[in-house]
Amino acid sequence: MNKITVIGAGNGGTSIAAWLSLKGCKVKLYDKFESTLTEIRNAKGILLKGKGIRGFAPIEKATSNIEEALEGSSLIMVVTPAFAHAEIAKLCAPYLVNGQIIILNPGRTGGAIEFHKVATEVNPSASFTIAETQSLIFACRITGPAEATIYEIKRKMPVAAIPTSQTQKVANILSSYFPQIQAAQSVLETSLSNIGAIFHPTPTILNIARIEAKHNFEYYLQGISPCVSKILERLDSERIALASRMGLNVPSAKQWLQEVYGIPIKDSETLYEAIQKQKAYKGILAPKTPDVRYITEDVPMSLVPLSELAKVFEIKTPVMDSIICLANIIHDCDYRKNGRNLKKLGLEKMTPDQIINSFAHITSERKVHNDDKRQAS
Repeated sequence: MNKITVIGAGNGGTSIAAWLSLKGCKVKLYDKFESTLTEIRNAKGILLKGKGIRGFAPIEKATSNIEEALEGSSLIMVVTPAFAHAEIAKLCAPYLVNGQIIILNPGRTGGAIEFHKVATEVNPSASFTIAETQSLIFACRITGPAEATIYEIKRKMPVAAIPTSQTQKVANILSSYFPQIQAAQSVLETSLSNIGAIFHPTPTILNIARIEAKHNFEYYLQGISPCVSKILERLDSERIALASRMGLNVPSAKQWLQEVYGIPIKDSETLYEAIQKQKAYKGILAPKTPDVRYITEDVPMSLVPLSELAKVFEIKTPVMDSIICLANIIHDCDYRKNGRNLKKLGLEKMTPDQIINSFAHITSERKVHNDDKRQAS
């Protein structure tokens, strides 16, 4: 698995491509925008700085041709905003070959299900494993031409595959490059542990005036004030209630911070106090435009599927629904209609049990499950 394609040359993709190259892999980097690749192509690689391994990382090929990018690669790392997953699935589908493993970094909520559904609709004969991580393993940024810096590395990163029988295999492969990778129960766990749904849309919306005025402030350490953190805690409680109803014990946002960054947090401390302890968040500035992925990605691809699932499982989500409504007003759109609703995930009209099963099984495993049910009836 040392021939790897990284899709997406943004902050995360550039950093992961450089990391894998320095780990000894032959890496090809794809982005649909030629201008994004120019400096890397000219330099023939990426200078990686910050935590972990550092140095100049050769990139075998930087290309905007997806067929060229995928050819010969056993592992495909998709490192893009989640709103691009469906488009990438359509783009990749005709060129996927048996045995390839695709990892969404991260999947947000329902990413692996959406990717598999779209790719197999385009290419029904495609036989591949799709998996998703719970979050992006690095806190990182592009810091110069053909240069990326890793500010922090998460200490724990769950991954899950569809079907679940492939999860341990995927975790074993990834852990050789990222020792922090651990096998999750299923993509239901990675999807409902989506902390981006908590930390991204709400602080952005509640700081929208400062963002429009292009004020410089640290997004997490200043944008999440004591009052904002109270709203985040209530939003997080809705996510946890849904996970519990679906049979999962997922970490709270406060517990997640302690697990991934290793900083002790007392039970008596608020989420605000826990965030203030995080050195990884120091220096991360707020966006300068309301048209930022913290809304355009994390509302339709994180909050919408969580809210849609909550309705099926009869969990009330007034805070979550309010944030979706405010985002619709700010961007003059309908994120519930355009996002990962149940129809787009292929979960519409399913019972709660069938939905839970769909997060663990797909294609042949789902067929066996349905056949068993028919025989039982």
